[in-house]
Amino acid sequence: MDEELNKLRQANHDLREGLRQAIKAIESQQEHIKMLEKLITSQQERLKMLEGQLAKDRHNSSLPPSSDRFVRPPKSLRQPSGKKPGGQNGHRGHHLRQTQTPDEILVHPVQWCEHCHHNLRSQPAHLPERRQVIDLPTKLLWVREHRVEEKQCPVCFHLTRASFPAGISAPAQYGTGIQTLAAYLVEGQAVPYARASQLLQELLGVQLSAGSVATFVRACHQQLAEAETHLKTALVKAKVIHQDETGMRVDKTGWWVHVCSTNRLTHYAAHPSRGRKALDAIGIAPAFAGTSVHDGLRSYQGYGSTQAWCNVHHLRELTFLDEELKQPWARAMKELLLSMKHEVEQAKASGQREVDLLVLARLLQRYDEILAEGYRANPPPPPPKKSEQGKRKPGRAKQSSARNLLERLPQGKWMVLRFLHDFAAPFDNNQAERDLRMMKVQQKVSGGFRTEEGIAMFCRIRSYLSTLRKQGMKLLAALEQTLAGNPVLPAFS
Repeated sequence: MDEELNKLRQANHDLREGLRQAIKAIESQQEHIKMLEKLITSQQERLKMLEGQLAKDRHNSSLPPSSDRFVRPPKSLRQPSGKKPGGQNGHRGHHLRQTQTPDEILVHPVQWCEHCHHNLRSQPAHLPERRQVIDLPTKLLWVREHRVEEKQCPVCFHLTRASFPAGISAPAQYGTGIQTLAAYLVEGQAVPYARASQLLQELLGVQLSAGSVATFVRACHQQLAEAETHLKTALVKAKVIHQDETGMRVDKTGWWVHVCSTNRLTHYAAHPSRGRKALDAIGIAPAFAGTSVHDGLRSYQGYGSTQAWCNVHHLRELTFLDEELKQPWARAMKELLLSMKHEVEQAKASGQREVDLLVLARLLQRYDEILAEGYRANPPPPPPKKSEQGKRKPGRAKQSSARNLLERLPQGKWMVLRFLHDFAAPFDNNQAERDLRMMKVQQKVSGGFRTEEGIAMFCRIRSYLSTLRKQGMKLLAALEQTLAGNPVLPAFS
């Protein structure tokens, strides 16, 4: 009896131990399943993020055209104008014309009659037709030698020698023409110093080192200090300015080139900072009181100027949400913004100073309705989970790109729609983006800059050249005057 009871007890103990082990195994499997679920969720989120990054290009994000993959270029956001390709009616074409003052005239004589071969050398001739060939002269360098006289006074027998003109200080030196061309190649056409030196040697036969080119550029930079001051003053007084920035390398450090421009003025400045520190150092934004158009970067906000955000950035983001994430509200908002732009253009064309009040009210109501649709399609993310100690993790929960844009559009509503209320404010910030393209050309062709002085010289001279080009002035002539000590000042009003 006792032996059977012991067996039952042992069996009961073994059964309990087996159940305990089975429970532990189930709990372990459940923990493993939870871990796998978390891993799958995180991998799905990462996959979605990577797919979104891969789907972005220049037409649905702020990525530059150079970042496009080896695929067919995406469709542009521009709408068809309805015009035929080619030059439009009233457009002044440009073609090669004959000059009335040729440098050389070659007369090709008639010596024999092509019919009977009679000698015609003594017969009078007239010139029924002329043709011109425009080419470079054989000798491109012009050497001007300066000689000074020396005379002896017959009274006191003192020798008096004439003075050389100002700037003629060496036995042999390069004139302002060569200096101008060298500076223009480097600063105006983004040619590297060594290649500019090589080009001048092959084209003109000038033995000019890269160091000499740098000396000419430095002299030009020093002569334009006053012009830059006037340029910044003019931008501060402007009614509307465009602002943007782009990255640049100085030695091994990341810098930023900031642009502030209008359709007639351009100012570039380089600084290690992208934000307020740079804008304060440049000095235009703190003193500006007009309308500042930019891409919504927080650094531009907080000054005394009126803010206007670039809507092309919004169109790109909305295109991504529409095409990749299939969100209908994004397409509706994109169509609404373009419709607003069209209403403003029509009002301007008809001489109005503002959009009709009923039309304006309808557009603003539709704006709010579409945002409400977007909020319903993109609920807020769940609050951050609590840690093991029962405290919530610091910081806000990560949001989707759609939710971020949805918060941006209502909070900055009057900055987004500034163009709708103020006709002086443009729909986009394309002016600043166009002005920054030359900086990216410089980066691609010549790379970054070796020194802070190099990027400072480039920014000041490029500001001058860009402003001159916008105002239709001749760049080489202005640079030559600058290197001669008399810089041509563009119109600053």
